[in-house]
Amino acid sequence: MVVTQEEAAVNGSGRLSPQEIADILRERIRAGELRTGDRLPTQAELAEEFGVERGTVRQALRALQEDGLLSNVSKGSPPRIAEPAPVREEPRPTMVGLAPRLAEAFESAHVRIDAACLTAESLLPALGEPIRRIHEGRVRPESVDVRVLLPGRDVDLAFPVPVEGREEDGTLLRERWLAQRNAQGQVLRHNLLSLRATHGIDVRVSFRALPFTPPVKLYLLNGEEALLAYYTLARREEEWEGRSLETYSALGPQSLLFPFAKRTGRRDQAFVEESQKWFDALWETITTDLTLSS
Repeated sequence: MVVTQEEAAVNGSGRLSPQEIADILRERIRAGELRTGDRLPTQAELAEEFGVERGTVRQALRALQEDGLLSNVSKGSPPRIAEPAPVREEPRPTMVGLAPRLAEAFESAHVRIDAACLTAESLLPALGEPIRRIHEGRVRPESVDVRVLLPGRDVDLAFPVPVEGREEDGTLLRERWLAQRNAQGQVLRHNLLSLRATHGIDVRVSFRALPFTPPVKLYLLNGEEALLAYYTLARREEEWEGRSLETYSALGPQSLLFPFAKRTGRRDQAFVEESQKWFDALWETITTDLTLSS
């Protein structure tokens, strides 16, 4: 390829800068003149084409490598055009984003789902999609292992709490949360364990009690993905046993779920691995067996 007059720099010396060379090569990649897997010309050939020193070419190639556009730079042979980096998913509300990620996770032969949350309010309906696919015969994992961390019944909950701080209202809110935690957990366990009888799948469902209120909810899928959402508090009016309560409660199902996947790069890989270590450490140390009863 020959550099056109339009591509020549007007910088006093008449020579292209490393950034300008990188921009020209970047445009050739974008236009499809250079495709994934193609080798670039040698540094000597590029230096001759652009009329610059090899050091200038090396700087341009390093810039393209930092952008993820080249591979095999500085390995004794011309670099290749790199595979496009996987596109990171945008965060979506938990009730929208969790179900499709779980459905994909259940396509594995051995499914492992770990969750740390306040209740199973979001996890329970999201599991409905992969369970439906199993019943329809679209997927059939050999095993399903689900572990859930929930606050213990004796935890002094940080939320939900009454706005006015009245002890009587706090007791009612606690009773409501405990009833929801137990009911949702029992249904979740029943729905999953039923897959043993109906499809012969090896299913294990375990719960352990956290000694604190989790400020975030975390879902780990097959050790490959981590989904994180913040429990953002808002003032809400809620009904319980015929009473209207002003509360500070978490917007669980509406909170944005941020996805991280090992396949999307080192940063995400490190986040997934550290999140799994965090969960495993809690499971094996300061948590206790949780009984889903009132």
